[in-house]
Amino acid sequence: MPLYESVMQEKPPIVLDIGNAYTKLGFAAESHPRKIIPTEVVLTTTGKTKLLFDYATTEELYDQIVDFLQTIFFKHLLVSPKERKFVIVENIFGQTIIRETLARALFIHFDVSSVLFVPAHLIALSTLAVPTGLVVDIGYSETTIMPVFSGVQIMSAFKDQSYGSRAVEEEIKRQLLTTGVKEQLLTPSVLEDIKVRTCFVNSFERAYKEDRQSPPNVEYGICDDDAVISIPGSLRESVYELLFEQNNERDSLPHLILRAILDCSMDVRRALVESIFVIGGGAMVPGLLARLKQELQHLLANDDYYATRFHGQLQFKFYQAIGKQNFTAWLGGSLCGATDLIQTRSLTKDSYLRSEHVPDWSNLCDNRHGG
Repeated sequence: MPLYESVMQEKPPIVLDIGNAYTKLGFAAESHPRKIIPTEVVLTTTGKTKLLFDYATTEELYDQIVDFLQTIFFKHLLVSPKERKFVIVENIFGQTIIRETLARALFIHFDVSSVLFVPAHLIALSTLAVPTGLVVDIGYSETTIMPVFSGVQIMSAFKDQSYGSRAVEEEIKRQLLTTGVKEQLLTPSVLEDIKVRTCFVNSFERAYKEDRQSPPNVEYGICDDDAVISIPGSLRESVYELLFEQNNERDSLPHLILRAILDCSMDVRRALVESIFVIGGGAMVPGLLARLKQELQHLLANDDYYATRFHGQLQFKFYQAIGKQNFTAWLGGSLCGATDLIQTRSLTKDSYLRSEHVPDWSNLCDNRHGG
């Protein structure tokens, strides 16, 4: 796709990736987000912080999105959104109410000129300039898997599970409480910091070794309380095992990947096996890719269910992300906003005002003419 010719002359489009935990924000054609901020709003009535997507009514969600966008535009990006073009990176199976409310806030309240909604898995793959891959997104509240072949998402093979970074943090909290740590010390920010700084994924051999010696404990200081808590070595290496737990449902991460591939036609399976792309904040933990590859190869060789369905000698191969995995989808949106897609596939303000409805992602050719 040719670069959007006037992207450097005009005001560059704004690119937003609004996740459940963090929001990535910046401008098209840039290699990094300007900011990564918590997806939270501060209530003007009470001054308390609240998750953006914690709402009771549509109007409450609308007001919270307006407040959140105002913070982005006037505190972080320092731009007026009026007449700007936007790229919104979204989960293709996200809630319609959030999509529609976000569009209403942008077009009605902020008077933006156009919005281009792009599916996160497909646009993340575009950062590699390859048309085929199995995109595994380990986010905060869920892990999702989407096969993409020749630039087309295979919707019928989409898989998701509720384990993600939040589940890991909950497991850290559970284990620390059993050691006698006071619950009030374990704030969400402390749990996230413990996860990032001290935890890792075991190697395949070590994970299944019964008499292994635990890694060293880590003393973790909490500045606000002048407290120091001990992070057991057994916790550091065990909390990510929830991604690999074996059960009759076959819903661990390796099983989910194999099931997604099996749900595709036989002629595309080998291509997907050799082009796995793991993204999301949860993908940044040390040791994950090596363990995942070993688990997949082990299942293929030793599980009759998969051995009889996959044919030939297969080797799982993983792509390395350009930059950090936690903003890979945003980076895809940034690249997309610098091409002529921002001109040809965006939902324009005039088209939106005719129906006040966002077309389905697969029907974006109707955006400019209102269907």
